[in-house]
Amino acid sequence: MAVDIHAAPGRRILFTASTWSHLANFHRPYLRALADRGYLVDGACGGAPADLPELARAVPLSLEKKMTSPKNLAAAAQIRRLLASGEYDLVSCHTALAAFFTRLAVEALPKSKRPRVVCIAHGYLFDQNTSAAKTALLAGAEKLTAPVTDLVLTMNRWDFDYASAHRLGRRVANIPGMGVDFSPLDRADPQAGLALREELGFGPDRFLLVYGAEFSRRKSQAVLLRALARLPERAALLLPGQGDLLPSCQALAHELGVADRVVFPGHVSMAAWYAAANAVVPSSRSEGLPFNLMEAMHCGLPAVASDVKGHRDLICHGKSGLLYPYGDAAACARQIQILMDDPQLARSLGQAGQKAMEPFRLDAVLPQVMEEYDRLLDSVNTRSKHIRI
Repeated sequence: MAVDIHAAPGRRILFTASTWSHLANFHRPYLRALADRGYLVDGACGGAPADLPELARAVPLSLEKKMTSPKNLAAAAQIRRLLASGEYDLVSCHTALAAFFTRLAVEALPKSKRPRVVCIAHGYLFDQNTSAAKTALLAGAEKLTAPVTDLVLTMNRWDFDYASAHRLGRRVANIPGMGVDFSPLDRADPQAGLALREELGFGPDRFLLVYGAEFSRRKSQAVLLRALARLPERAALLLPGQGDLLPSCQALAHELGVADRVVFPGHVSMAAWYAAANAVVPSSRSEGLPFNLMEAMHCGLPAVASDVKGHRDLICHGKSGLLYPYGDAAACARQIQILMDDPQLARSLGQAGQKAMEPFRLDAVLPQVMEEYDRLLDSVNTRSKHIRI
């Protein structure tokens, strides 16, 4: 059932995503900007609607993580019914699952009723190292829905090259993510890091590594635990976040004998944790353009990251951070040890990384993304004029 907040006659845009938190975390500035242009912006996502006052209407979808779930086909039918009115000028779809079933819904419409479609790829969940079976499923879904995709916006070079080579949309463009609002980090209490260290019982001599992320196979926190076991006692690991693999990572920390050097605080506000840390250590198998790494680098933390797409777009190895082969705990530990042994290099990499984050600021990125939206919306207006004539 739709939650109608302030619906009124007018031209509409629909945002779809697997979760409401995705819209809340990454797209609120764009919801506001489109509303300021006079559009009624609706949202349709999995689960109970979040409190997003920027939306004119919030529609809960029956989406489930497992792509083959019958509930996802029911969600596609929901979206098709929404779009069948013909009142939507544009659909902006996000996250692989929701983007696929949204575009299936568009394909089921008569061509005269189809809105313009932009698919923002926040990181394809496949790359050159993904198994053939998984690539066939995920890349196949993108290829199947390419004919109704007017624009694909990618966030890293690998995804852009793949989408362009395989013509996953009528047009493909690369953007520097959705933009990060660094202002909350800039306003953070400069003493918060010292206070947190004291609270956790870590003195100034301890070398603290931080990685805040969902505990999942893709984020690969187990690599960091195995790397920590190879490092001197003064190294410790801060792992904020929640997720299905949290219990197994906690068990692994005990198995490796490093449980007293690892903190699992759950979901936290990250500013103080960045301030307390000496380095950021993202270990993911693949990324789009990760907010957590950009935030940490903006705070001046030197980065030791897995050498995967998304990370490579943010870090120039040896200049603005250090990279290691994904999944290689020994190589990860060696790169961290380099920072521990050379404070001057750590400072230099941190400063270079901080400077490298300037193009990813929200105020720099938002106009670029809005230009892409405006271009598509202008094409809708042009088409409408031709139809009236």
